Amino acid sequence: MAKILTLTLNPALDLTVSLDALRPGAVNRSQAQHSHAAGKGLNVAQVLADLGHRLTVGGFLGQDNLQPFEQLIARRGFADAFVRVPGETRSNIKLVEADGRVTDINGPGPQVDEPARHALLSRLERIAAGHDAVVVAGSLPRGVSAQWLQQLLGRLKAMGLKVALDSSGEALKAGLLGAPWLVKPNTDELAEVLGRPLQSIAEQHAAAQQLIAQGIEHVVVSQGEQGVLWFSRGRTLQAVPPTVSVASTVGAGDSLLAGMLHGLLGSEPAEQTLRRATAIAAQAVTQIGFGIHDRVQLAQLEAAVQLQTPRVEQEGDQ
Repeated sequence: MAKILTLTLNPALDLTVSLDALRPGAVNRSQAQHSHAAGKGLNVAQVLADLGHRLTVGGFLGQDNLQPFEQLIARRGFADAFVRVPGETRSNIKLVEADGRVTDINGPGPQVDEPARHALLSRLERIAAGHDAVVVAGSLPRGVSAQWLQQLLGRLKAMGLKVALDSSGEALKAGLLGAPWLVKPNTDELAEVLGRPLQSIAEQHAAAQQLIAQGIEHVVVSQGEQGVLWFSRGRTLQAVPPTVSVASTVGAGDSLLAGMLHGLLGSEPAEQTLRRATAIAAQAVTQIGFGIHDRVQLAQLEAAVQLQTPRVEQEGDQ
């Protein structure tokens, strides 16, 4: 199995609140709530650990509420490369309704100054050797610019690592300029950074080919319940997941990315890689929290994933 580094520059304490239906401006009664250390890179790391890989996790953590993160890192057996900074790691509130709709209220994150940024770069220079890939995922905290992220990706590539990027907005736009090995936006995120609609498969194919021409090897476009499109040089695959009972969509994209990395780093056939990754994402929405907890269910979901090679010759092809 591989040794993988995940970087979460702006992790969060996720408070997931389940309720029947959100009524803005009124008193709402929750049915359940769960609090856990999270952040996209940490979420990816938990799924990869369940798939048998060795993980190093890093980024920035606020000194004032370290305990949940340090407990997660210790429980999972991750190597800890986080830089501690003054203040608190942000809190994110996820309001999950019975129909699966999620309302996010995300905090801003701590202030990360130049010495902290330098400390993380220095730490990465020391520990990068021996890792097979690095995942850079999530939003940017205060004090970390999109340009700094682009420089970070360049350094990671120069260290010989396969770089997988999962972000949005200005961070994704800047990150794409660094030509990472793999990117995993959803349809809306990719359309936003490219500045044009990407409603049809043909439009998405054209956008992906533009990125591949820039040096990105794999463009994985997630489309929620409609499935996943995977574009690489000379090949397009689409996967449609089975219908499942949705507990929360939080972490589905992170689970998909972990599944893709697992197959790609293991040099598995493309169909097997996409089928399993799609099943892992489908399983993720049936649960609160992160990781693979039911192997029997996962096997059933994997068998039910539909794979196809879409036609993209004409603009209106679906």
